[in-house]
Amino acid sequence: MTARSDAARTFLARAGWSDAEVTTLAGDASNRRYDRLTKANGDRAVLMDAPPDKGEKILPFVRIAAHLSGLGLSAPRVLAQDDAAGFLLLEDLGDDLFARIMKDNPQREEMLYAAAVDVLTHVHHSQPPSLVPYDAKFMTPLAALAFDWFQFGATGQTDTKARSRFTAEFEALLTPLADVPQVLVQRDFHAENLLWLPDRAGPARVGLLDFQDAMLGHPAYDLMSVLQDARRDVAALTEAAMIDRYLAQNPQDPAAFKAAYALLGAQRNLRIMGGFSRLCMRNGKVHYIDLIPRVWAHVMTNLKHPALGSVAQIITDALPVPTPEVLTTLRSKCATYPDR
Repeated sequence: MTARSDAARTFLARAGWSDAEVTTLAGDASNRRYDRLTKANGDRAVLMDAPPDKGEKILPFVRIAAHLSGLGLSAPRVLAQDDAAGFLLLEDLGDDLFARIMKDNPQREEMLYAAAVDVLTHVHHSQPPSLVPYDAKFMTPLAALAFDWFQFGATGQTDTKARSRFTAEFEALLTPLADVPQVLVQRDFHAENLLWLPDRAGPARVGLLDFQDAMLGHPAYDLMSVLQDARRDVAALTEAAMIDRYLAQNPQDPAAFKAAYALLGAQRNLRIMGGFSRLCMRNGKVHYIDLIPRVWAHVMTNLKHPALGSVAQIITDALPVPTPEVLTTLRSKCATYPDR
């Protein structure tokens, strides 16, 4: 037993769950992990283990969960918490992840994504809490992770001149996006963080997970996040239909919205390429490399939009195509840069 497991047992005993059977649910790209607790009477809950000594915090999750629940949405209820130790006991919303349902029943894709769009409209029609802005100055360095980690891992170096040109041009492109009314963006709104709860009504039929990094940003961001998924292919017709659905619910200049969607799509997917490379090279999580070709395809799709004209050539000239050979090179460097 470790000190961490001892602390978890102490927390569960105080919460009245010491006799529950524990089953590991998942970890994620952070240092958090999740366990399912099941009592003899069938009651279930989820333990979130977010170790503070590894930079994890539970208060942002608690705050955003309260906000979303206050809007009538299905964020997990907090049953018990220990801020100092980094433990949360949460309502168990079940196993019906959108990704899992669509894998078994592809014909349900459009229905589920329509429900996700309805959640976003519900959130965007509500006053957001006070949050840090996800603006050009914040987003641009994150997009540059593609140079810092993906390009570095694939080629052994970062083209600092190309990176500098990219960041200057890209920040200028992203800056005007702050001129539209900003909304709460969950920033990890995708099919493995959404649960189908058919016994609930309206937008509450969608269970919400992994929103603790929410910020204040452009309304197109979470829509793009769910439709340009790093982990599953979304049919092009579904993506187009969901953009149209959102615009029908939130009337605005469609051309400006689609330009923002493409800009934010490039930002997010470049960030993910760099982040996945870093997770392999620094943290030893090699399986993320397998997802990079899909993410690269999203980048290429977004670069076709005229709004990306000033950076498209910089990106395609500097970043290597993630061929099997490039991916093999990245895998070979897994866990070799723990201190970078």
